[in-house]
Amino acid sequence: MTLRVYNSLTRTKEPFETVVPGRVGIYLCGPTVYKPAHIGHMVGPVIFDTIKRYLVYNGYDVCFVINITDIDDKLINRAAEEGTEVAELAERMTRDYLENLATIGVDGVDHFPKATDHIDEMQAMIGRLIGAGHAYELEGDVYFEVSTDDDYGKLSGRSVDETLAGTRVEANQRKRHPADFALWKKSRQGEPAWESPWGPGRPGWHIECSAMSIKLLGESLDIHGGGLDLLFPHHENELAQSESCTGQPFARFWLHNGLMQSGATTGKVGGEHDRHGDRPDDDSTIEAEFDQQVAGKLAGSAGAASVKELFAVHHPETVRFFLLGTQYRSPIELSDDQIAETARSLQGFYRLLEAFERITGQSAYDLPVGVTRETSVEVVSEFGAFRDRFLDAMDDDFNTGGAVGVLFELRTAINAFISDRGLDDGGGATDQDGIAGLTSAVTLLRELGGLLGVFRQPPVEAAGDGGDSLVDELMQLLIDLRTEARSEKNFELSDAIRDRLADLGITIEDRNEQTSWRRE
Repeated sequence: MTLRVYNSLTRTKEPFETVVPGRVGIYLCGPTVYKPAHIGHMVGPVIFDTIKRYLVYNGYDVCFVINITDIDDKLINRAAEEGTEVAELAERMTRDYLENLATIGVDGVDHFPKATDHIDEMQAMIGRLIGAGHAYELEGDVYFEVSTDDDYGKLSGRSVDETLAGTRVEANQRKRHPADFALWKKSRQGEPAWESPWGPGRPGWHIECSAMSIKLLGESLDIHGGGLDLLFPHHENELAQSESCTGQPFARFWLHNGLMQSGATTGKVGGEHDRHGDRPDDDSTIEAEFDQQVAGKLAGSAGAASVKELFAVHHPETVRFFLLGTQYRSPIELSDDQIAETARSLQGFYRLLEAFERITGQSAYDLPVGVTRETSVEVVSEFGAFRDRFLDAMDDDFNTGGAVGVLFELRTAINAFISDRGLDDGGGATDQDGIAGLTSAVTLLRELGGLLGVFRQPPVEAAGDGGDSLVDELMQLLIDLRTEARSEKNFELSDAIRDRLADLGITIEDRNEQTSWRRE
């Protein structure tokens, strides 16, 4: 299947074709770093990190950029509340964000540009817009004049007048049109400021992303990504000012990921911002979902904890697998129960990888895996179909949810292969063909899992499924007591220990005169 991608601009799936053949530039809108990162901040990076992995697997040279907004009203206000400097707060929160990305396995980002490092580029772009008649200066502020852009609203499907319906805009009666948006803001007393041709001030939010993306990826990007709540007005305004400045198409593909939600809870992860309006009137797919997802977006005020707190409860690989369990444009329903269910599902994969090491004597994590489609591992015919179906899912608009489903089916097939050939009952010692088939199948599992950023290294909690040495020692004590009871033919006590542990969700497994345990 040829890779096809849903483009928010055209509202259709299109064959994936890049501006420069063989090269892909991806720009993802990053956070405003005024407070610790929460789970909502991880959604886009995990999704687009996975997209980059898959594009590289398909032979593309990919440059992936996530910006850092380190100057903004929120930063100014939070710094004042804390009695600290804006720059110090931004630096501290940026470190927190980057640490959490590394923890969840997002390691494919090539550039993290900061807004304050690109003020010159922003001012140059604003100057070009003024010179072209698309922007005007107003007593130290500079505004983009939306009426000068004939196709303003083409991304969201809204006309200039419709942009005001249900949307908060800056209260400035002097503007030529209420929908005109700020490119440069005159600084108030005590606020951070940069000198400019229009007086001391700071950039508007929208111009930051346009200037940084164009500098790093060129005037026409291949993929511009972000959450669905950024579709309007942020991405609409980015598109308008960029194309008005350069005269070139700004982004070949616009990809919008679904939002984090908690059942019917209204709000969003991360607290309030004034950077989205209501749903455009067009009922095509992306607009039809806009209202529902933004209305249901989980609010930080409703209990969204920092992602570090989440990682303290759930393994980062579990969280990553959970985030990729749906197609990226779908909303993600956040709950401890859902993540715990994902953790239980992952234990089945970890047990399989442990069984592989027990059978073959080598770690599954040491197997050399293919890094491209051309170098993909050779597998026995019964497993090759799983690779084809996994790749078909990913070729269909990066459908990670479908790909995850194929991984579960592959796991079931490998377990059946082990059972049918008796490899985990001592049969592996003589069945070399079986060992070879198992090795190729597990290598494939790790190769495909690696495209999703999972099964790259043993999980910290792998030993005993608990990661708690005291729990491991207590379990070993119970296993020893049960073994002693069995040796004395006290099967009533042996069975009682097994059954009581089962009531607690712990399974005892006896194999080849060895006993192991796992949590269900």
